[in-house]
Amino acid sequence: METNKDIVLIVDDDESVLSSLCKVVESNNILSDTAESGLIALEKLENNVYSLIIMDINMAGIDGFETIKRIREKKIDTPIIIVSGRKEDFDTLYGLDIGADDYITKPFNPVTLGAKIKALIRRDKKHIEDRVIRKGPFTFDTSTLRFFKNDKEIFLTSKENAMIKLFMDSENQIFTKDALYDMIWDNAVVDEQTIIVYINRLRAKIEDNPSDPKYIKTVRGIGYRFTV
Repeated sequence: METNKDIVLIVDDDESVLSSLCKVVESNNILSDTAESGLIALEKLENNVYSLIIMDINMAGIDGFETIKRIREKKIDTPIIIVSGRKEDFDTLYGLDIGADDYITKPFNPVTLGAKIKALIRRDKKHIEDRVIRKGPFTFDTSTLRFFKNDKEIFLTSKENAMIKLFMDSENQIFTKDALYDMIWDNAVVDEQTIIVYINRLRAKIEDNPSDPKYIKTVRGIGYRFTV
């Protein structure tokens, strides 16, 4: 499923509830997808990216609580709203404790649910924007430590990750070899040649022509500068 629009995954084994929830989602100009069980939801999450998940609790097979736990164990941080007929305070607290973002009891108010859906999607997008650094063709996700050039992932070592984050945080700033040593290697004992080796490795991964670098430039006699 590929689209630039927000998509909400609705998980419920009651066809009439699925239909009602789809109408609420789509009335807010958001696309919907459905799963009739927790296992189907987990399968869909393996292959699709959703902006939000609406989860029922009482379902055949694995219930909503167990589904939520498995989603979070997979490091999927998509916002989750529980919409359930269970009204006990314990269920609400437990659902939030295992990773849900909100808990609404049935029967639900469509206007209230729609507002919560839009608010959670907006909040999550803001969170993603805050954790992502974008400079020129490069994107660095500071929470997952994933680095991309022109949307294609480039795999970096931990030191290369630290170096590119430092460069992207401080575009056009000149870093001496001593500064790179202090900020990236901390108290580890390395010589000047080690820093040169890492600069060359990083250039080999991100430059179009590593022998004539466009992004990580050498400032003769001083150090290195990252520019886009």
